[in-house]
Amino acid sequence: MNNPVFRTLEEGEICRELFLNFHRRQKVVTCLRKEGDCWVEKEAPFIDDWSESDYAYLIDCLRRTVRTGGAVFGAFVGEKLKGFVSVESTPLGKRGSYRDMTSLHVSEELRRSGIGSQLFLLAKTWARSQGAEKLYISSHSASESQAFYKAMGCTDAEEINEEHAQKEPYDRQLECLL
Repeated sequence: MNNPVFRTLEEGEICRELFLNFHRRQKVVTCLRKEGDCWVEKEAPFIDDWSESDYAYLIDCLRRTVRTGGAVFGAFVGEKLKGFVSVESTPLGKRGSYRDMTSLHVSEELRRSGIGSQLFLLAKTWARSQGAEKLYISSHSASESQAFYKAMGCTDAEEINEEHAQKEPYDRQLECLL
């Protein structure tokens, strides 16, 4: 693999063509589910992939992030997008100490290559530059996703964003100190 190049994405370049070489597909075998006060690993096999309408929604969301002062960073191998992360500009939490990391995805064939870690660090650096103390993450419940966030230093969020929790009831609400 060529070394990836990381850069900020501009609103105008976020379009369906940008994602033509990006493969969202994730084969999920186990997920973490909350039982009482504990997170328990459960078998929950499924394939997570995006439809064309999912891509259209993603593109609208990422463009809005940029338009409203947030940041979207991409990881490119050659000219092909292979990962991206987005962080919103609007403060979250009672004291406004969080910035919301609304997406972090790496193309299927390059997971475990370090691209996700680099994107996560870019998100943290940007959020810190905006005055945040923590990143807020509504994380997919797949065991692999949870392992990644744990390795990145994330813990259960002290403050739960109810909008996220209601929208994705199986997601784990996490935070990461900056």
